[in-house]
Amino acid sequence: MAIVGHGIDVVDVARFGEKLASTPALRDRLLTPTEQTMPLESMAVRFAAKEALIKALGGSSDFRFTDVEIPRGNGRPEFVLSGDIAVAIEHLGLILHLSLSHAGGMATASVIAESP
Repeated sequence: MAIVGHGIDVVDVARFGEKLASTPALRDRLLTPTEQTMPLESMAVRFAAKEALIKALGGSSDFRFTDVEIPRGNGRPEFVLSGDIAVAIEHLGLILHLSLSHAGGMATASVIAESP
């Protein structure tokens, strides 16, 4: 296997909350309905993960943010993909590795894209 991409993103949680409050439509554009029910820190880290995914894929943002969901889990975080992004990842045969963290008012995500 070979690493074909790596992306990392950091989000200021308070600033993210301010943007969601000042632009209500942004919530629907960036987060799935399930993600919108989560605490602010969880929403921010999921947005960071989506941005990190874009970077890991080479900067192409030709997919909808709502086609990427990071559900709550009890262990390793994972992407649930749909739409064009799911087709592209499957076509390329990529394996995605995701790491999430939030502390001190910051949310961080790292994504590694691996090819068999």
